[in-house]
Amino acid sequence: MIVIGITGIIGSGKTTVSGILNQNGFAVIDLDSLAKQVSDTDEVKGDIRKVFGREYIRENNSLDVEKMRDLVFNNEERLKTLEGLIHPRIIAEMERELSFQKAEGANAVIVDGPLIFETDLHKRLDKIVVVSADIDVIKERLIKRGMNKEDIGRRISHQIPLREKEKAAHYVLYNNGTEDDLKKEIMILLDRIKTWEVSDTCTLTI
Repeated sequence: MIVIGITGIIGSGKTTVSGILNQNGFAVIDLDSLAKQVSDTDEVKGDIRKVFGREYIRENNSLDVEKMRDLVFNNEERLKTLEGLIHPRIIAEMERELSFQKAEGANAVIVDGPLIFETDLHKRLDKIVVVSADIDVIKERLIKRGMNKEDIGRRISHQIPLREKEKAAHYVLYNNGTEDDLKKEIMILLDRIKTWEVSDTCTLTI
């Protein structure tokens, strides 16, 4: 079984790509969803309360995500502390799901995450696909989602530039056009994944 990371930056379209791959029969592990699940556990909320203070947990015992984001967004030390609480648990959940998929006989599994390179997760995965687009196209998409230019700039600045991610990828999927254009690109990607699966099978046989 090969594990394929799908990544990019906010607005590049990786979630859309993962969704279409899922429609084509691939199991998708969504790291953002895992992060939300992990952050909602009593264990993590207890750690956050101890490290950062009670004010980051609401009265209904839910995590105040917006307040946490404001706390860590421009503070590298606090961000690393928070990642230290959450990321090992995300990885543990991911590994659990991968073990399940392997037992089910999956040939390939998709791991969808925006920070695969930033968190060094790419070192654990077999192949990396970067979903890329021109920065002006990305900004236009994000504005249509209702984000303001300042927030867009801040979020993009906290991620490794797309061009650097492209250089480190095994495959780059360009998403500058329509959804139909994207589907055509994904069909080409599916052929590449088949070759990866064959290569993996041959390696295991040898």
